[in-house]
Amino acid sequence: AKMSLLQQMYKDVLVGVPLAKESHHYTSLLNLSLEQSPERDESCNQMHLPSTNGGIRIHQDADMSDVVVPTTDDISKSFANMNSSFCPREVMLLQLTLIKMMVAKAESQEIEFNMRQKYCEIFVLLNEAKIDSKLICLLDSSDQLLSHMASESLASLVYFQLKEENALNVTWLTFSLKTLSGFPVNTQVAQCLWTLTAIIKDILRDEVLSGAGTVKLLAPLDAVLEGFYDSILFHHFDSHHYTSPYSEAANNLISFIDLLEALLASRIELELPLRCQRVLFLKVSYVLNLISSSVHYLIKKKLIMLLKKCVLSESREDARSGSLFLQNPSLYEDMLALSNDVLQVVNLSWLNQIPLSEKASYFGGSEAAPGDGNQGGYDQTVLRALSLVVLKALECKFQNSATEAEIKGDFQSSMSQLLVFWRSHVKSSAQSHPVVHHCEWLSLVFIEQDDDMWEAAKALLLIYLKYDRLRHDAADNLRQKEEETWNFLMHASGYNPHCIFLFFLEKIAFDSTVLLDFLISSETCFLEYLVRYLKLLGKDWHQFVDVCNHFDSKHGTLQSVSSVRPPHEEKQSCVADEGLQNACCGPEPQTLLSFPSSHNYLVFTTEQGDNEAAESKQSNSLICTDSTSLLGSLQSLVNYDSSDDSALESDGRECLVNTKQVPLNNEGETRIKETGCRYTDDKRNTLEPEVLPLKQKGCNTSSCLTCMASSDNIIPQRIMLYKSTKCLEELQKAISRLQRRNLFPYNPSALLKLLSHIEKISKNVNLQ
Repeated sequence: AKMSLLQQMYKDVLVGVPLAKESHHYTSLLNLSLEQSPERDESCNQMHLPSTNGGIRIHQDADMSDVVVPTTDDISKSFANMNSSFCPREVMLLQLTLIKMMVAKAESQEIEFNMRQKYCEIFVLLNEAKIDSKLICLLDSSDQLLSHMASESLASLVYFQLKEENALNVTWLTFSLKTLSGFPVNTQVAQCLWTLTAIIKDILRDEVLSGAGTVKLLAPLDAVLEGFYDSILFHHFDSHHYTSPYSEAANNLISFIDLLEALLASRIELELPLRCQRVLFLKVSYVLNLISSSVHYLIKKKLIMLLKKCVLSESREDARSGSLFLQNPSLYEDMLALSNDVLQVVNLSWLNQIPLSEKASYFGGSEAAPGDGNQGGYDQTVLRALSLVVLKALECKFQNSATEAEIKGDFQSSMSQLLVFWRSHVKSSAQSHPVVHHCEWLSLVFIEQDDDMWEAAKALLLIYLKYDRLRHDAADNLRQKEEETWNFLMHASGYNPHCIFLFFLEKIAFDSTVLLDFLISSETCFLEYLVRYLKLLGKDWHQFVDVCNHFDSKHGTLQSVSSVRPPHEEKQSCVADEGLQNACCGPEPQTLLSFPSSHNYLVFTTEQGDNEAAESKQSNSLICTDSTSLLGSLQSLVNYDSSDDSALESDGRECLVNTKQVPLNNEGETRIKETGCRYTDDKRNTLEPEVLPLKQKGCNTSSCLTCMASSDNIIPQRIMLYKSTKCLEELQKAISRLQRRNLFPYNPSALLKLLSHIEKISKNVNLQ
């Protein structure tokens, strides 16, 4: 009879029908009866779970018991008997579900006031019946579902009391203080942590209560939570207890990590955060040691992702990284403390002590589907998270440094460690060329996660800008050799902003619509990155052109910078330490191309064979490469056979192959007339022919987009410069169209001004 009344009450609350009877009636229905054991007895099991003979037995791991999956017929029979009789467990689960549902209804403004008032009266009567004590007792149930539902219901009641009465539930607070302070003597702390985490999340969802409610909740627990942090992560930590994710110790630790994430989210609402909200930043060394220990990989991954949220300030789903530092100075101070500790262990080869899992997590199991290979065989999510933690730590430390000397050594050391880490865990695909330039690693590591990629690119761009400003502050007039060394170190450490931007454009096949998607999306910081980069590009155009020319000279394949010495230091190694040397890869070059002294830091290799060279010496006419190699630098990430992009690339191939030799002077120098293809809005037009000079350099028959003259000449096709500036021009036109139609989500006037400035610079250079 009680179950029938509960079912009717559930239907009424769900639909929103007013509860007609007195509040005492509904209170008696919801009041838990702990005299009867909530555990499932044999009769209950027989009634609602099919026997082993009627199910399908699945074999699990050796340490897991066999699980019986009921068949369709068994489930149908089971549900048919539900209305006739229920065991106490089902009654109790429905009571807990109703309590949580009524709390949600009582705080909803969509529900009529009289109905909400009725729910509040029932809650007052439940508190008088000591429902909180009964729920706390139910937390220790060995039935995981009952324990979980009791935790959720208790959290809802504590939150609702805090909101309506502006007071903490004394029974729950006493239980929490006793449980957390009793660790590790009392090891059953997971349920207490679940409840506290759920309460914090409920408060965060309440815009009115979030700030003051957080202080009210956490202030009495502040000291106890910091002590628990020290105890579980340091004083009483033993990695042998955490090798299995199913152990009680692992369950406690995982629950505490979830709580730390909630505490991180809650600190944004406070100008002066509590100690328990700062302890993760101030004592992050405990977490770093845990990550490099022998704990289960699941625990390591959760901690690494937590660190990523710390450095990105991703405490809430709608939080934008970097925007909180000016509003919350204490967050910047804590971030600086975290950054110093992270960089300290990174320079001690901490990254090499973290074995990444060779199997990623797959939905519904632990094995990949046939033919679904994982890039490099490693967990790319953790790889990106670790990389981002290091890069953001470097950015934070740079922003707080006042002189170049403070950061130069640490930066080169940390970047060399990161480059070694990337090389050992990211493998080039069989279709691509070997990675031989350090600036390409960023796009390879982050290309599959656009929000992380632009955070990483922005961090390196800010590092570059700060480093460059400090250099010029230290010396008003930098000598040429100092500039050459600076340029060399930028590439050796993999953070030249022009290289990074061009490698990314190459990865997306110079598709301006991809950039437009990033600008419109609110999930990345691409707008902030692009504005900063365009400002730099306008001031540093000559360096951008130089880098583009180097891309063109060898299919984007650069000789490893570690094998080339700085121009004025023939006997000095070009790398910061041995770690950076190990980060270099690629085959030994057969031929080195020489460049003007200002560009020696960036050298390309040729792959021309002796026979090809001999043939080229015999030819005085221009010979174009075959169509397959010609398309090398135009390939998209995905082969869209019928898309407009493929049509554009195909047309571009035909136009680029159509060349004509024009004699210029007696020295044998020639010009090549190149016809490109151009899109204006949705119509395809022909680009004005551009005449480019021929330089007397070595040639390469296997190089894409490169045509050969005599053996002493190489044609510097300005393909990269044209395609990159064309991509930005198309982006500018797309933004302008959307703005004219009032379809752009924000005012892009400043961005359009920067793009127009870049277009003007580009056209002026072409005219010259």
